[in-house]
Amino acid sequence: MELEKFKIVVIPLREKLQSFARNILKDETEAEDAVQETYLKLWRIKDQLDNHPNVGGYAMQTLKNICIDKLRVEKHNIPLDNISIAEGTLTPYMYTEQQDNASIIRNIIESLPNTQKRIIKMRDIEGFELAEIAHIMGSEESAVRVNLSRARKMVRDSFLKVSNSYNNK
Repeated sequence: MELEKFKIVVIPLREKLQSFARNILKDETEAEDAVQETYLKLWRIKDQLDNHPNVGGYAMQTLKNICIDKLRVEKHNIPLDNISIAEGTLTPYMYTEQQDNASIIRNIIESLPNTQKRIIKMRDIEGFELAEIAHIMGSEESAVRVNLSRARKMVRDSFLKVSNSYNNK
């Protein structure tokens, strides 16, 4: 599909897509992001759209899948603060030390590059499978695995560096 035909067939669907996304996501900004992501996906496969019998329906289905992915990520977005530690098994000293360690790890994760930060949170905190993360991120599973490995190594190295600096004081 050429640019001019794309403008004629796909771009006019914007209001319908926007309304649909708003109904699912209940947030104007998230809906706009989902519509933009839909347009990007459609543009990437523009050569295949000429053969599709219902481009509007395909656009709606693509948008629906993107919205579901956004909701899934939102549903599983659990802050590290809310992860509980079994009570009664720790001394007050051990509990405080674990809270301090969790705070250090949280800060290290927040300092990671965005892609690595999202992947490590989805995998290690939210419990997504690698294939699910790859689908949500729009990348290959092998790329997710490499980014996860790098993120974990960076967290481990940074944590050990901070721990050693505290122990040497």
